[in-house]
Formats: sequence, structure tokens, C-alpha cells
Amino acid sequence: MQRIATIPAIIEQHVEDAAFLWHRRAREIDGHLMGPFDIGRIDQRLDANLDGLFAAGQAAWDLVAARFADYQEPPELFLLGSLAFEWRSAPAIKFALESAGPLGKSGLSALSGAVARSSPDRLKPFVARWLDSTVAMERALGVGALYHHGANPGPRLAELLTDRDAEVRRRALKLAGARRRRDVIVEVAACMEARCAEERLQAAVAVSLLGEARLAQPVLDKMLVGYPEFAGAVMEIRLLTTPSIAARSWWQQFVSTSATREAAVAASGLLGDMAIMPWLIEKMQSPELAYAAGLALRDLIEIDFNDTDVFVTEPAKLGPEFETIEATLLPSASRTQAWWDNGKGPARFDKFQSMRRLKLDAMRKALANAEIALTNWRRSRPIPAWM
Repeated sequence: MQRIATIPAIIEQHVEDAAFLWHRRAREIDGHLMGPFDIGRIDQRLDANLDGLFAAGQAAWDLVAARFADYQEPPELFLLGSLAFEWRSAPAIKFALESAGPLGKSGLSALSGAVARSSPDRLKPFVARWLDSTVAMERALGVGALYHHGANPGPRLAELLTDRDAEVRRRALKLAGARRRRDVIVEVAACMEARCAEERLQAAVAVSLLGEARLAQPVLDKMLVGYPEFAGAVMEIRLLTTPSIAARSWWQQFVSTSATREAAVAASGLLGDMAIMPWLIEKMQSPELAYAAGLALRDLIEIDFNDTDVFVTEPAKLGPEFETIEATLLPSASRTQAWWDNGKGPARFDKFQSMRRLKLDAMRKALANAEIALTNWRRSRPIPAWM
């Protein structure tokens, strides 16, 4: 890295802005609120700030390292990783890897974010070394690099799927599903019996993407009862891999059970049936189910609800029973009813594809055709700078 003349205040602004923008992108990348052009705007600003840091050389590194010393958080680690990978500096990369350890999974995710934004040419000298490392986090980062950049590890994938570390195996499962590697279906299916619930879930998703959803569904059903923290993800892949009539019948048994009701309400939009609107509006009246009903509404109808008054940012406006809920976007049952009654709502609005919708569409296409690679729905859509 170079030492060049710099203006500290400008570098500090680049650091602040880049950390904030990456954090916002990471929070919204698979969500309901932003579409590809919204993410594209963030990406343009993030890239501009990163370019400013890359150009600043040692001065940028010193400021980012000092900030990380004060705030040992994922956004700051992302910046460390981004600078280290851009400059291909072995000492800087070593420092970033060591800094990630105490942050656990969030640290690994931050460095994975930096890997995703780095060019394959800059990463190539390091990825092979990471995959052969005795440090589990480095092996996991290497598998993440393969996934983010669409690389196929060939026969090495079977070895990665039987790695001694659960996180390495989980990332290898994502890679196997995305690259449609049916040749490792045996190793993938074996992971559905792993100790780690998160690994079992990822294995079930990968098995489904490899065309064997019938093998995964019993595993998913069992997880839905025993692991409420994964209920949303389980519901999603289960409904996506089940024919519509059977999907509704399967869903009904969980929406009527208290332990799984909230997850089932949130997943109801995946049924794609507009006839559930009266039922969904009724659920919006419940403080316990309103948020889930809002998620379902966004899945069900492809419009930008920012163009409506359906959602409120202050839950207390919905009535005294909502006053204890922290500030968040919640749908108003009365406003939704009025909007729906006024020309059946969505017909009067332009179609809007959220990042979540892009993800669901990519999953549906992949599940329908086991021969094609899973589309990278997270890729940035460049937009004119003046928009």
C-alpha cells in the first residue's frame, strides 16, 4: 500500500459512509423493502467510497484500523477486509483474519462480504491457501469465495462437504445447491443428519435444489416443530417445493398451531392466493401477528408499498394494544382494507420486484429446472449516476 498526500477529514468521511452503506446493504439485501435499483444506488455510493479509501493507501488503513480498535463490529471489519484484499497485502489480510476470530459468525460474514466485492483475480492467490488451511474460518472463507464468484471446485467439493467443521460444510452445501452438483448428492443428503440444525436446514435446501425435495421434506417437517428460530426458512423452502394444493393443506396444519402460527402467517403470501386477503387483513388486527401479516402481504402482491399508506412506522397509531411494540413497519388493517376495496389495490400500481421477490423467483426457476445454476439474485443493477 502506498503513502500519498491525503486529507484526513475526507478519508474519515469515506470510512463513515462505507461502513454505513455496507451495513445497510447487508440488512436489506434479501428483504422486502428494496429492489435491485435501490441496491444499485447503494452499491454505487459504496464503491465510490471504497475507491476513495483504496486511493488513500496507508492513511486509509491507519484510519480503518483505528476505527476497528474502537468499534469491533462487522462494518469496520468489512472495511479492513476490503482494503486488504484490494492491495493483496499478506500482512493486512492476516490482520483482518485474526481480527475476525473474536466476532465469530458475524466476523466471518463481514469478511465474506469483502470477498464478494473483491475481484476473483485479486483473491485467486489466497483462496487455494484458505481451502487448505488448518484454520476452519479460513476454509469457510475460501468456500464462500467460490460461492460468491460462481466457481466450481470440481472433485474438491466432496471433500469440503465432509470437512470436520460445520460452517465449512454448511457453505459447501450452499455451493453444491447453487452449482447443481448432483454428483455429490450422497454427501449432501448425509448432512441432513448432522448435529447442527443450521447445517441440516442448508442440506435440506441443497437436496431440494438438486431435485430430491421428497427426501428433504420429512427433515424440514421435523425441524419446524423442534427449531422455531428456523421456522421462516423451513416454511419457505417447504412451500416452494410442494405443489399448490398440497402446499395449502400442509400449511393449514401449522397455521392452526400456536407454536408455528406466526411463521405460517408470514409464509402465507407464498401460497400466491389473493383469496386470503380478508383473512390476512384480520390477522393485521393482532399485535402478535401484524408484522407477520405485513411480510405475507409483500410476498403476495408485487408493488412498492412505499407508494401507499398501508404501513405505519409508529405501532401506537394502530391502537392501545400496539403501544408496547417497538417502532417498526406494521400494516394497518383499516388502511389495507380501504386500499384493497379501492379497485382491488394492486391493479393501480406499477409492478415492484423486491430483493426478496428476486430471491423467490430465482429459487422457483432453479427448483423447476435442475440443470441450470441458481441465478445470483443479489447482483447489483448499475444505474445512471444522475438517477
